[in-house]
Amino acid sequence: MSSMLFSKITVPPIEHLMLNKLGYGPDEWSLNRINTLGYKEYIEEQLSPNSALDQVLNQKLKTLDYKIQYERYTATGENLKVKEARPYQLMDAELAKLWPLNKPEVAYEEKIYPAKQVFGATLLRGVYSKWQLKELLVDFWHNHFNISVNIDDRVAIAFPIYDREVIRKNALGNFRQMLEAVAKSVCMQCYLDNASSKASPANENYARELFELHTMGSDHYLNHLYNRWREVPGATEGMPEGYIDEDVYEAARAFTGWTIADGSDDWKGGKFANTGEFFYFEQWHDNYQKRVLGVEFNPNQPPMADGKKVLDLLAQHPGTARNICKKLCIRLVSDYPSKELVDLAAREWMLKLDAPDQIASVIRVIARSEECRLTWGKKIKRPLELVISSFRAVNAQVTPNDNLLWALLQMGQQPFAWPAPTGYPDQSNYWVNAEMLLRRWNFPINLLNYDWHQYASADVGSQTPDHLKSCKDVTVFWLKKILGYLPAEDTVQNLSVYLADGGRAEREFGARGSMRDQRVGWLVTAILLLPDFQIR
Repeated sequence: MSSMLFSKITVPPIEHLMLNKLGYGPDEWSLNRINTLGYKEYIEEQLSPNSALDQVLNQKLKTLDYKIQYERYTATGENLKVKEARPYQLMDAELAKLWPLNKPEVAYEEKIYPAKQVFGATLLRGVYSKWQLKELLVDFWHNHFNISVNIDDRVAIAFPIYDREVIRKNALGNFRQMLEAVAKSVCMQCYLDNASSKASPANENYARELFELHTMGSDHYLNHLYNRWREVPGATEGMPEGYIDEDVYEAARAFTGWTIADGSDDWKGGKFANTGEFFYFEQWHDNYQKRVLGVEFNPNQPPMADGKKVLDLLAQHPGTARNICKKLCIRLVSDYPSKELVDLAAREWMLKLDAPDQIASVIRVIARSEECRLTWGKKIKRPLELVISSFRAVNAQVTPNDNLLWALLQMGQQPFAWPAPTGYPDQSNYWVNAEMLLRRWNFPINLLNYDWHQYASADVGSQTPDHLKSCKDVTVFWLKKILGYLPAEDTVQNLSVYLADGGRAEREFGARGSMRDQRVGWLVTAILLLPDFQIR
């Protein structure tokens, strides 16, 4: 199935290629910008985003809303009906405003609503933001530090802060800083159960994923080769080649006492405050000596020192550089990037360990590489990419709602809802199968030919110049507009005949009118279904 999808693909102009790799595809502004600056300077501009210049997006976030609707009976028997359109105010809300939702009497729909606002804002940013590279990286880091908002009410409630202060704030910054922000976040504390981890025994969930997913990766798990820490090559020098279960157990002990103030019983005769804030509870911490990655931890360290030392060791390890740089290359370049490119990115990662723009420096190396410029068609767009790039391609006016959330769920990628800590798969073999493709093909059909969904509209008729006379002229216009090039001649011919309703490609298209506009919609739908648009 995948070979059918990737066969006979034409390589687009460098501008279209880079806009698809470093963002969600071209729109008129980004295409003009990259043509004006050249792709190298465009990359530099993208690596220094200024949200104040996103006037169109900022206006959308101020004026649009996300609907909430539910019906339930209260404890007093009152039938409560809610049907409202609320502005995106929760995106900037502090925890003190969000945390009161964490009460038994509050409806589930209210608790999940902050996460839905993040979803809506994410779609709007993907479609309208000038800073496409940042938006793509925000999606990458959300997936790397995956959290499902459906696992725990507290995760959904605090999710705007996780998105704003943890992921977006650090997406182009320093990895060590981001790693600690993730570890201390309400969302990760609840999702991987570290909020309840205390000495004897420690909960290992967070520590396990910290090693296996967040930093060194499963490629550096060596317990199948070594059972004792001294056996791991390099361990006695404090730089082991990989990690074993003992490292995970010891790291879990280091993070005991890292918790949140959620009103829980402190198991010491009292209760925590109920603010939702992160805090360190000394009475839960395991203060005995520890050993992680061959490094001895003395007992009775200052508050949080043990956990921070674990984060230091992992952030500085070459295995972390290789693991994350490989994932970045997979995201930006191809499903199977070369070892040379991964090594080049990892070298930059290690050189910039303490730099405030460490991640941006690594992205620069990847984005400006020859492999990034010359590789095309080696990835398929995941559903979220497909949806946003479709909106951008047809200049759609977007109002995210639950119907759009449902459409993405049907395609297999409801944002922020993958239940496992791994995040959504980022290689094509997961997304290319008969069932997945059918679901993908339904989306553009619904987008341009039905209006029941009410999440977007695109007037493709008015975007079609009146001077175009023949069906082939119109077809060529839309192919160049969406793809940036003309695919194989037989594809152009078949689409032209399709637009001509089975007639000759050179058939006159006719004057503007509702039927003419509808036919243009059918044509554009067919172009969005082409393999050329589905890949990047």
